[in-house]
Parts: sequence; C-alpha cells; structure tokens
Amino acid sequence: MSSNGSNPLGRQALTDQVYEELLASLVDGRHEPGDALSIDGVARELEVSPTPVREALARLESTGLVTRIAMRGYRVAPTLGTEELAELMDARLVIEPVTALRACRRATPALIEALDRSIADLRNAPTGPLSAQYREYWQADRRFHDLIAESADNRFLLMAYNCLGGQVQRFRLFTGLGVTDAEYAIKEHTAILAAFRSREPKKARRAMARHLRGVRARSIRDIVDRG
Repeated sequence: MSSNGSNPLGRQALTDQVYEELLASLVDGRHEPGDALSIDGVARELEVSPTPVREALARLESTGLVTRIAMRGYRVAPTLGTEELAELMDARLVIEPVTALRACRRATPALIEALDRSIADLRNAPTGPLSAQYREYWQADRRFHDLIAESADNRFLLMAYNCLGGQVQRFRLFTGLGVTDAEYAIKEHTAILAAFRSREPKKARRAMARHLRGVRARSIRDIVDRG
C-alpha cells in the first residue's frame, strides 16, 4: 500500500483502503478490544502517510468500533454486550428494511445477480471458530447488505447504514465461536432475494425485517451462551 497524497481522488481511495484493512483487522482479531491504535504505527505498518490513517480511524470512530481518548489517541472498542447489540439491531431495523424496499424498486439484473452470488459465497464459505476461517463468510454477508444499501439511491440512508458498522460489530462476536447461524442467515437472505426477483418491494422490506429480527435474537443468544 503506497501513499498518494497529492491527488484528492487518490487520497480518498487510499483512505478507503486503510479503512478496509483496519476493519478486517478488527474481525480477524489482529487488534483486540482495548488495544491502542497509533496513527504513526499503523501508517508505518501499512506503508502510508499518517493522513489516510487519521481519516480512516475517524470513520471507524463514527461506527463505535474504535474510541478516541483526548491526549491518548485511539483504542479498539470493547465488543458489544446484549443491551448494546439490541440497540444496534433496533437501529438496523429502522434503516435496512427501508433500503431493501427502495433497492427492490430499482433492482436491475446486475444487482440481482450480485446478490445471488453473495448468497452462493455464503454457502461455500467456512464458518469455523478462528477469525481467518469465517472471514470469507463475513465478507459475503457484508457484501449482501452493502449492495442493498448502496442500491437504495439515498445518500443519507447510506451514510446512516455505514455509520452503524453493524456487520463487523456482529462478527466480532464470533471469534472463538464461529458462525452459529449460517443456515438461518442463508435462508433469510434467499427470501430477500426472492422478493427482489419477483419485484415485490414490500415483500423485500418484510423479509429484511424478519432477517434482522432473527439476527438480533440469535446474536443475543450467542452472547448469553458464552457467559
């Protein structure tokens, strides 16, 4: 990864790359809750200037994945407890059924094909207890939801969706446990896709809401079972 600070478009692309790398590190367990995230240290590790790292960390702070302490810099936020996870899922239930409805109204063959491909990737991805074993599953799951949010054609809904950091917050819970609900999630994603195929926006909204309620219940159960 190399720096390109002279071109604004190049800098934005570099910030996006740093953001994705840091996001993946949170899922992969390379940075654990409470770990300090030095701007200069991350910049050296990724071989970039401090500017895109600073911008990427600010974006991550808005999702609640990292916290900033005055005079002490950034740290990795704790994983969510049951109450915080329930609040996160309630927020997703406000946003994502609406993005599903809007995206279904605008669905193109290319979008439907991409959603179908993400479900196929879910089926083929490993779901083991190590973060490296479920990373492909997380990426496919995130891609499904991202595609729908991006296709809703509403910049403010997309901003709200991105700021929640909902996918990575949930998948941080799987370290040492693995994906426990793949069968249910794949079935629910397939129901959402079916609504897109039949061009039924209200059905897509209902299917997304059912999926998110299922995710909320299963994730809270996992937290409780882990003690």
